[in-house]
Amino acid sequence: MNHYPKSIVNVIRNFSRLPGIGEKTAERLTMHLLRAPATEVKMLAQSILELKEKSRLCGRCFAMSDKEVCRICSDPSRNQELLCIVEQPTDMAALERSGAYNGLYHILQGVLSPMDGIGPDDLRIQELLSKVKKEKIKEIIIATSTNVEGESTASYLINLLAKLPVRISRIASGVPVGGDLKYVDQVTLKRAMESRYDI
Repeated sequence: MNHYPKSIVNVIRNFSRLPGIGEKTAERLTMHLLRAPATEVKMLAQSILELKEKSRLCGRCFAMSDKEVCRICSDPSRNQELLCIVEQPTDMAALERSGAYNGLYHILQGVLSPMDGIGPDDLRIQELLSKVKKEKIKEIIIATSTNVEGESTASYLINLLAKLPVRISRIASGVPVGGDLKYVDQVTLKRAMESRYDI
């Protein structure tokens, strides 16, 4: 990279810090920005700044939002008695794209992983219990991944929620063992949601 001026090298280095972006891709992105109109580059820079300034967690479900309450939680047409528990906002987005679900969400912001030092207090589990006790939730769908951490998190939640007067279901087959929801295609996600089972 020594053959580029410092301004270009800085952009390449910053791009290559992003997940999944190697030095070659960072170089291509940088060259694209150099050739792009100044207005396009300014729009990109502005949108990145707005991302950091305006994005926050929804106060109800902990999804990403520009407001105190996200558009899903504030939508009165959603089924207020149905709550789907997912690990991350990307899992919620995957389910939304499938079109198989019209209830509310609760995002744990991770999974139980003792090896990584992540226990129940590191997730949004207390908020979940509080929500289920206060709101008129009739069914909880556990849609954590089917890998070891996702399954252990699901088991932990099932034990906690079994004491409450709600139906508990788990997304069914169709999601491969060891798979992450964000990588599963929409048809498979739809089938898994529709064929969930009681616990």
